[in-house]
Amino acid sequence: MSSTIDRSTSTIPVYTDVPVGIDATGERREFDSMGTVAVPADRYWGAQTQRSLQHFSIGNDRMPIEVYRAYGIVKKAAALVNEEAGRLPGWKAKAIVQAADETIAGKLDREFPLYVWQTGSGTQSNMNVNEVLSNRAIQLLGGTLGSQHPVGPNDDVNMAQSSNDSFPTAMHIAALTEIDDRLLPRLRELHAEIDAKAEKWMGVVKIGRTHLEDAVPLTVGQEWSGYAAMLHGVIREIERSRDGLLRLALGGTAVGTGLNAPAGFSKKVAEKIAELTGKKYVTAPNKFEAQGSLDAIVRAHAALRGAAVSLMKIANDMRWLASGPRTGFAELVLPSNEPGSSIMPGKVNPTQCEAIVMIAIQVLGDDSAVAFAGSQGNFELNAMRPIIINNFLHSARILGDGVEKFLTYSVKGTELNEKRIASFVGESLMLVTALSPVIGYQNAAHIAESALAGDQTLREAALASGLVTAEQFDEIVVPATLVGHGVGGA
Repeated sequence: MSSTIDRSTSTIPVYTDVPVGIDATGERREFDSMGTVAVPADRYWGAQTQRSLQHFSIGNDRMPIEVYRAYGIVKKAAALVNEEAGRLPGWKAKAIVQAADETIAGKLDREFPLYVWQTGSGTQSNMNVNEVLSNRAIQLLGGTLGSQHPVGPNDDVNMAQSSNDSFPTAMHIAALTEIDDRLLPRLRELHAEIDAKAEKWMGVVKIGRTHLEDAVPLTVGQEWSGYAAMLHGVIREIERSRDGLLRLALGGTAVGTGLNAPAGFSKKVAEKIAELTGKKYVTAPNKFEAQGSLDAIVRAHAALRGAAVSLMKIANDMRWLASGPRTGFAELVLPSNEPGSSIMPGKVNPTQCEAIVMIAIQVLGDDSAVAFAGSQGNFELNAMRPIIINNFLHSARILGDGVEKFLTYSVKGTELNEKRIASFVGESLMLVTALSPVIGYQNAAHIAESALAGDQTLREAALASGLVTAEQFDEIVVPATLVGHGVGGA
């Protein structure tokens, strides 16, 4: 049974489900400016959505549901502002708002089936939302689905809006929600864990490596402090990129001039969206920039690319340092989460690290598409919006989920093989660097070369050179004193 709204009192009923009736034929007739179209009777969408399904059934890539839930916020805010201005009757606004609330809550997710590969302005997704909210509002008001009465998709749900300003607004809301709710919290948790491990391991001396070759010592904590600093920088860049996403295009309508929107609409609707979301959204100061380009979201994705680059470095270091257990570096011991081979019993692989590397590769690919699409704005419109928001949300989602799994199943359980680390320190030839100020660079180099050629320890080769005594060597070449000054260098 369908819920209804009493027009005389404008009271919204309590609603707990999405009731949809199916007629005897299984279809109903919907219409748009081009004529009538048969649509499934158990769906709320209308003619323009159905036409898009017919013309753009390309691949398996559907417009992300986060875009439609963000669109619910856009349509709710617009309805409330239009009601406050006296442009939309209260009973009609309330029906639209309830339908929008159901969209925001995910109750109408199945009503948004369109593909990413559609009109570049996002018009068909905007109309998909308009039609669904219109029909759901009609149902709440006791009307007939498909009649566009008493709530029309264009005249009422889309009032004072265009796809050209509402779609980029929904893009910004969806992108910022993904950043704030998924990505940033998980990056902060990963940073905190890596920072804690850096502090814990600050006194464990190990051999550094540059150019994949042995270098002078540092501590494990110093190495991990570098990872923590990288993540801190990543988090700051993503936080800075939020500022551009807080500026909304809504109110510019078709080309940025605000035609068919009342004076002050853009400011009021941004304030309403800020109120509904608790985020500091404002109207974009220049709607021609906001609609003719998508620079803000391109810059925000560049921050995601930065996260991918840093995470790839950390994950690659960890899997190399954990390589072994007998014939690799084996300095780190990663958690054993699952068998690593279908043929080699007992083999365990650094799978979480591998997943992060693959995610990072994908994000770099997504960024190339986003940047190229962002460059394709023509005159008053960038008509590459669907691919940009699809790639942005994809990147943010896999980064956020990947970081959570990487933290939980790899970083938290990572331990040190201190015996192995100490053995590398004892065998290193690059400790000879400490002798360089005493005996000179060339003499120190010859000692290292002699030790390597003669399969000697560094101490044996140094003493054989006659350039230092045993007492001098033991006083100067002390790994724990060669690790520098904390995390700041000399």
